[in-house]
Amino acid sequence: MWRNLASNALTLFIALLLLAGGLVIWGKGQYTGPGPLEEAICLRVESGSNMRRVSEDLAAQGAISSAAIFRAGADYSDKADQLKAGSFLVQPYAPMADIVDQITRGGRSTCGTEVNFRIGILSAEMQVRELDPATNRYVEIVAFDPGEGEVPAEYTEITGQPDVRYRVTLAEGVTSWQVVEELKQAEFLSGEVAALPAEGALAPDSYEVARGLERAVLIGRMEESQAQILAELWQARAEGLPFDTPEEAMVLASIVEKETGVPEERRQVASVFVNRLERGIRLQTDPTVIYGVTNGQGALGRGLRQSELRRETPYNTYVIDGLPPTPIANPGRASIEAALNPDATDYLYFVADGTGGHAFAETLAEHNENVARWRAIEAERAKQ
Repeated sequence: MWRNLASNALTLFIALLLLAGGLVIWGKGQYTGPGPLEEAICLRVESGSNMRRVSEDLAAQGAISSAAIFRAGADYSDKADQLKAGSFLVQPYAPMADIVDQITRGGRSTCGTEVNFRIGILSAEMQVRELDPATNRYVEIVAFDPGEGEVPAEYTEITGQPDVRYRVTLAEGVTSWQVVEELKQAEFLSGEVAALPAEGALAPDSYEVARGLERAVLIGRMEESQAQILAELWQARAEGLPFDTPEEAMVLASIVEKETGVPEERRQVASVFVNRLERGIRLQTDPTVIYGVTNGQGALGRGLRQSELRRETPYNTYVIDGLPPTPIANPGRASIEAALNPDATDYLYFVADGTGGHAFAETLAEHNENVARWRAIEAERAKQ
């Protein structure tokens, strides 16, 4: 009898072990295998949250099959106490293990709300947008000029959330004065910029920033980025260019930046000025004259006057030889590349062609024909 009881107990024990082992294997498969989520979601982890709350949220949204297995996996991998606040894009069929890794790894949020302060040539815009997980595209919530009128209620409400991401974006061709002045309107930044950065020293780009970052620190990042770009591209410059220093290259790049907004034209435009420098012909480019009038402090807002074209300033390339003394804007990488590696052409002239681009010419006679065509287009447009 006792032998039968012992045998039955042993059998039961083995069965329980097998069952437990099977459960472990099943649980591991649930934890590491594809999850049940069919469409991406944006998971918001609040500051001070815990793994239980997050697991229940994920289960409620259909992202995981079991909140208990999710927590057990986080415990087993020693990540249960490493939860990071933020907004995280959870992809369809993401395994629990991947989600745990994502919400404990840290770094910037991958979805949710973003505030992007865009500094353009003519104006600045504060844009608030949110990532739609289903399409992986941003949807604009509100956009406004922070320097004009009242701040929209949507902006105030959203920026009170702890996981909002902030970004500052510079357009190619803005001046250093414009950047410093517009940054004063970004309420999510702090501090002052003691000195105006050198013209051309700031890299047009999109910069992710933390709320409260000092403006001077951001300016420093922009300067460091531009210096790195110039140093890299200077090493890859074409041979025989009619200037000797990176600083002169930046001057030419800024002129190219202001002369064309068509990417395919940059190297052609650069070739015109390189050819003129090589032949000792004055550059005769309006953007430099405008800079001499405005000192880079905003747009001119009108056409140039004949008196301004004749006025002697260090930037009037109708009256000075060679390059002006400094850049006239902050050029982007593509314009710096164009200045250092221009197309091989014999072009000496260009004028607008009515399509947003330019017509190029090797001779003055060809150029005059292009100018006549452009003036005819202008006259026709004036009638409309």
